[in-house]
Amino acid sequence: MTLSIAILSDTHAHVDARILQLVDECDIAIHAGDICGDNILAALKPKTGKVYAVAGNNDDYLHPNVAKQLDIEVPGGRIAIEHGHLHGMSSPCHKSMRTSYPDARVIVYGHTHKMLVDKEQIPWVINPGAAGKTRTRGGPSCLILRCSETDWDVTEHRFSEPE
Repeated sequence: MTLSIAILSDTHAHVDARILQLVDECDIAIHAGDICGDNILAALKPKTGKVYAVAGNNDDYLHPNVAKQLDIEVPGGRIAIEHGHLHGMSSPCHKSMRTSYPDARVIVYGHTHKMLVDKEQIPWVINPGAAGKTRTRGGPSCLILRCSETDWDVTEHRFSEPE
């Protein structure tokens, strides 16, 4: 069985409709923080209805009950999720993250609004970029992780800025 996971972050109270469409096509969704509105999590409707979210540095007052870090088990391994700002404000340290989550297969973070997929070593360190309107650095973006017991793959999705 292959599980598809939509990964987004840094919506800052707005999520691009094209990203919502991708979320609808996936089995589950992960939001890596800076949600900034209950409407955002309510709008995420993956096939199973499962949405995992962590609080970002802009969420403390809006989402006091949202965890700062989560670990989820999926086919073939574990995903660690956090916002990333505690590992360096402007450029979170991947070595620090890997040290913090040595048993993960993938570490998901946000905060920088820069999409990246670091597969240099396991755990992979991935950032979906910004899925809203704020500092998208080229357009709203997200990642789709497909995982099975034996194979994992990440695809990048970036959309043009709305006119």
